[in-house]
Amino acid sequence: MNRLWVRLSLTFSVVIVLGVAATVVSAFLAAEARVRQDPLTDQLQAPGGLVEQLGAFYSRQGDWTGVDLLFTGAKAMMTRWPTRMVLADRTGRVVYAAPEEDLGQQLSAEELARALPIQHETSVVGYLLASPLASEGPPRPERIILAQLGRDLALAAVVSSVIGVAAGVLVSRSLTAPLNRLARAARAIGARHLSQRVEVSGSAEVVQLAQAFNDMAAALEQAETARRNLVADVAHELRTPLSVLQGNLRAVLDDVYPLDKAEVAQLYDETRLLSRLVNDLHQLAQAEAGQLALNKQPCALAELVRTAAVAFTPIAEANEVSLNLDLPADLPQVTVDAARMTQVLHNLLTNALRYTPAKGNIWVRAGYDRGTDNRAATVWLAVQDTGEGIPAEHLLHVFERFYRADPARSRTSGGSGLGLAIVRAIVEAHGGQVSAASDGVPGHGSTFTVRLPVSDAPAQTGSYRNVE
Repeated sequence: MNRLWVRLSLTFSVVIVLGVAATVVSAFLAAEARVRQDPLTDQLQAPGGLVEQLGAFYSRQGDWTGVDLLFTGAKAMMTRWPTRMVLADRTGRVVYAAPEEDLGQQLSAEELARALPIQHETSVVGYLLASPLASEGPPRPERIILAQLGRDLALAAVVSSVIGVAAGVLVSRSLTAPLNRLARAARAIGARHLSQRVEVSGSAEVVQLAQAFNDMAAALEQAETARRNLVADVAHELRTPLSVLQGNLRAVLDDVYPLDKAEVAQLYDETRLLSRLVNDLHQLAQAEAGQLALNKQPCALAELVRTAAVAFTPIAEANEVSLNLDLPADLPQVTVDAARMTQVLHNLLTNALRYTPAKGNIWVRAGYDRGTDNRAATVWLAVQDTGEGIPAEHLLHVFERFYRADPARSRTSGGSGLGLAIVRAIVEAHGGQVSAASDGVPGHGSTFTVRLPVSDAPAQTGSYRNVE
């Protein structure tokens, strides 16, 4: 009884039965009321009937003298119902009656109420009181028809109710079928069968629900795939330094390698790689979970860029790469965590230096986009290099964890593969966007652009801490 289709079926059944019953009762009462109307009264008041004849008689005579002849002819025509007829003048005094013992008597108020008025022009000139002489007799045809009509209506009500209830059950099952499919699919999702989908069909509301469920299932499947890939990637990235540590320590224990400072330094370098990888993963997980702590303050982005460039100038010179700045003087300020944005710049500059050959150039540019009615004003920062570029098929994936556009690069030479993923996470945590552009032609390089919302706070100056 607690199932939805059962409740709907019962509701439909009650509504249908009540509707049919109301229709049948109304039709029967209307027919009965019609039958109950006195046919004698209808005949007397019909066009050309006795009431109209009496009115015409009074118009000719001016009184009721000789009206008995009119009644004699009327009674000869009305043989179906033996009737006693009484005619009274406008005051209610009887001027004709059969038998005649009622002549001259006054009609009672109740009799006047039942009497049929006789009009001449616009005034009542008399009253006709007609009553059957016998109250019993053979049943009238109308009564026979009414009884048959009652039986037919009752049968029609039963048949209609049965058909209506059956239709209600079918409609209820059809309405609840999509919900049952959704319930089965939800149980399948709960059992980690994330490829489960439901058929999108039915009413607009059910279609929207099915689409929302399928979208949710797709998002869960995508998240599960990302989780498995992350676990596999982390295991892969951690395996190499751990294998080196394990192998070298075993070699030291077996006296293959001497336990000197050079060997300890090599082992220490591997632990630093592990620590950096773990810290990057932790930071990325915090950012993607929306738990990355940000100390936002209004700051001048140009000064922050210059500070980062100073730190990278020696590295660029050592690699014979020219590091250039193109920063407008009137660049609006932004509200950011200076340390986090410095980390973004460091990761972008590190990535540019890694892929820019000797004699190449790196440009750090900034600008202001005033926006439109549908887009807010932003400050953009672009890091452009003249390296080998990024093929088109890799552009959509460069911000993914552990993704390297050049598979030949190892963890040591190509970084951990988390730098750009951290860049995107930090920028999006600031309400900004980051994108990559490249035509894939060697020497044309690539451009990474960060867009940040403009702050309305007054500009601040000062130094900013660089994150190593």
